[in-house]
Amino acid sequence: MDVTSVLFYVFSAVLLFSAFMVVTARNTVHATLYLMLAFFQASMVWMLLRAEFLAITLVLVYLGAVMVLFLFVVMMLDIDTESMRTGFWRHLPLAALVAALMAGQISVVVMDGFGKLPAPPIEPGLSNTMALGMLLYTEYLYPLEVAAVLLLVAIIAAIALTLRERKDTKHTVASEQVKVRKSDRLRVVKMDAVVAPLAVDSAGGADGAEGSEGQAKK
Repeated sequence: MDVTSVLFYVFSAVLLFSAFMVVTARNTVHATLYLMLAFFQASMVWMLLRAEFLAITLVLVYLGAVMVLFLFVVMMLDIDTESMRTGFWRHLPLAALVAALMAGQISVVVMDGFGKLPAPPIEPGLSNTMALGMLLYTEYLYPLEVAAVLLLVAIIAAIALTLRERKDTKHTVASEQVKVRKSDRLRVVKMDAVVAPLAVDSAGGADGAEGSEGQAKK
């Protein structure tokens, strides 16, 4: 057994262990960290298959952006894990049956598909990234364009649902904020000075009034 086979079995074992811990971990933060470890091990397996572009894309996109965002969201949210785990053992047989059916369908498709797919016409001497780019933009150009249109529609729908006008939210117009002037925000008002009357006690109100009148007569 060579070094590549040993590394493949090591990465695969760690990948299976981390994937199992993603489902069984009690803490959501630990589950997210195990999922990041699973993605990293999958990228190492792709590196052994000489698919370095896919491996580095998995590390940069999923580990560097998506999973870090997931980790921040999970750490900021106060998730009640105990209430989420209620009924786990009751639904376990049905979940195991669905998982077995999915695994069987995937194995049938993969086993039949690998023998029927023709080898892609790749010229010798090309790098993995260049060969993948040539296949994407020549033979698989229309599926790539369809996927791009679907993602664009999803982005527009998300923006439309988020920025729709509602009565309980306030919206600002950027063009009006840029055109604002100082006179629109600040106004100077001139007012006459007003002297507040002196406060008089209820008990000595009359004495105080007579004393002030006597001082005025003198």
